[in-house]
Amino acid sequence: MSTKKRILFIANEMSPYLELTEFSEMVNRLAIKSNDNGFEVRCIMPRFGTINERRHRLHEVVRLSGINVSVDNDDFPLQIKVASLPNARLQVYFLDNEDLFKRKFVFHDEKEEWFEDNSLRTIFFCKGALETVKKFGWPPDIIHCSGWMSGLIPLYLKTAYKKEPVFSHSKTVFTIGQNTFKEKLGPDFMKQAIIHTNIKEKDLEPFKEGTNLAMFKGGATYSDAITFGAEKVDKKLAEEFAKAKGKKILAYNAESDLTDYLQLYTDLAK
Repeated sequence: MSTKKRILFIANEMSPYLELTEFSEMVNRLAIKSNDNGFEVRCIMPRFGTINERRHRLHEVVRLSGINVSVDNDDFPLQIKVASLPNARLQVYFLDNEDLFKRKFVFHDEKEEWFEDNSLRTIFFCKGALETVKKFGWPPDIIHCSGWMSGLIPLYLKTAYKKEPVFSHSKTVFTIGQNTFKEKLGPDFMKQAIIHTNIKEKDLEPFKEGTNLAMFKGGATYSDAITFGAEKVDKKLAEEFAKAKGKKILAYNAESDLTDYLQLYTDLAK
């Protein structure tokens, strides 16, 4: 039996596949540094249509594909693809769906219009990521979520997935980054996000505005540790979570060599 601690990175961006903010590079470095320092590492991100499958050598994992992810009474087939991170011996898994991720844009269309189904895409990604880990049968000690699109995962782990054996020892880290969109996730978001009877409407209170800020707030509220992934994060969020009770907090440090993150993972995984 391997005694290595396991870290799962769930992110909506990661260099070199998708680079929307500076933190995409940080996720890449964290995954490699953790892998090099004795952790067992896997990464999950969406397979946006802007990601070049040929260049990055993505291929479908047939044994994992074929799950249906149910959101708001609709079933969406989940396709799982994998690539090896360049210059590192670790796997990045990409979650794909024909209807939700094939388009050649990320969150806005060619006219800079916000996709109306971004709420659905977000919930599909969060639920799909956790279903993928169940299919792996790979219990992570640490789940590090970064990017607003992963904001529901800490809540889901404490409600819908709290009795799943694969997550019984998982601790969550959530990174608050810079705001990247001004729109809202839409009026159906709260209803769609209730993916299980264990989730009550009041549990979704931090997310109710459906804004970038609300997604960060919700992720931070339900996580076991919070890190700040940008120098300029929303002032209200910074004040609210800089000293959150009962949580480990890691302040932003532009000069970090990432050993502070490794220490955080080690402390949480004890």
